[in-house]
Amino acid sequence: MTIPLGILALALLVTNLVAFVAQGLDKRKAVNHARSRTPELTLLLLGLPMAAAGMLLGMRVFRHKTKKRSFQVKALLVVFANLLMAVLFGWLATKGHVRVTLVLY
Repeated sequence: MTIPLGILALALLVTNLVAFVAQGLDKRKAVNHARSRTPELTLLLLGLPMAAAGMLLGMRVFRHKTKKRSFQVKALLVVFANLLMAVLFGWLATKGHVRVTLVLY
């Protein structure tokens, strides 16, 4: 399977942006005591498709869920899952199953 580098970069940018914005929106809802908050599981799952960086940056920028230890532990598991996915992707690339190419559009 060949993946154009631009498509891969765009997918990573979008997923990280979504994870980042979700943290900010939920923080706004928390401050305003809104009843329809984003579930923690959703915030964590948004970090799974290689978007842990966006999730963590959102936590820091918006100061959201930074004091809740149980969420931080789960967020750390998401980071490890992202690292595992990156290692798996690299391994597949070394075996020739996945190829990332620079394509000029």
